[in-house]
Amino acid sequence: MRIQGTCTLALLAAFALLASNASAQTPAASPRLTFDVASIHASKPDAPGGGIKPLPGGHGYTAAAIPIKLVIALMYRIPQRQIEGGPDWINTDRFDIEARVDGTYSVEDLHTMFKNLLADRFGLKFHIDTREGNVYALTIDPSGLKMTPNTSPEDYEIPMQGPPAKLVGKRVYMSYLCWTLGQALQNDARPCVDETGLKGYYDFTLSFMPQFPPGFDTSQLPPEFKDLPSIFDAVKQQLGLRLTAQKGPVQHLVIDSIGKPTEN
Repeated sequence: MRIQGTCTLALLAAFALLASNASAQTPAASPRLTFDVASIHASKPDAPGGGIKPLPGGHGYTAAAIPIKLVIALMYRIPQRQIEGGPDWINTDRFDIEARVDGTYSVEDLHTMFKNLLADRFGLKFHIDTREGNVYALTIDPSGLKMTPNTSPEDYEIPMQGPPAKLVGKRVYMSYLCWTLGQALQNDARPCVDETGLKGYYDFTLSFMPQFPPGFDTSQLPPEFKDLPSIFDAVKQQLGLRLTAQKGPVQHLVIDSIGKPTEN
């Protein structure tokens, strides 16, 4: 019995040591990403319609006369038509926002910071409701992929830039491309869903005829627009991808609560 008791104590001691080592080796939680300085003010009533853009070098965002519903749409990359709930002022009231951070951060990190800003200063709470609806599935076309793989390190720039008729993509990942295509397909009211299976980053140039509002007089377009392909043909011919209309999961961001921003 004495030997058995000694073995039991030794086993308990060994388990305690293992638990202690496992606890010591558990990595610390990553710090919550927030801007170092964030200024939010109501825009002047006569301020012209504005927008939002990143600060050079990955140091934050600046926005002028922008409604908060649009900010939510951009930061969560979900079309405004798929944002539900919330008071009327998220559509009508406009804000000037200056959000800065020391150091250099990726686009994704800056978006996380802005999401935390919306939660902290506007008290944004929401849930995602996924329903079946009309989508465009983005797949690889049988003709083969025409984008150039990019394995370079993060350069902290916006992945896609340029006017609507010519988008230059640098180090673009597929979920970002889907978001951009969904924005360009404004008349279709269908989100783009990534079904390519591609996990890397790619470079490309995409030139296409933008979708215009119903009744728009295309005869007034500049000559360089005349021969541009549709976005569907451009995606196939220039990227080696395909957009197919079908049924699929559509995410809706449902606002549970939101309030006017806290004072600076």
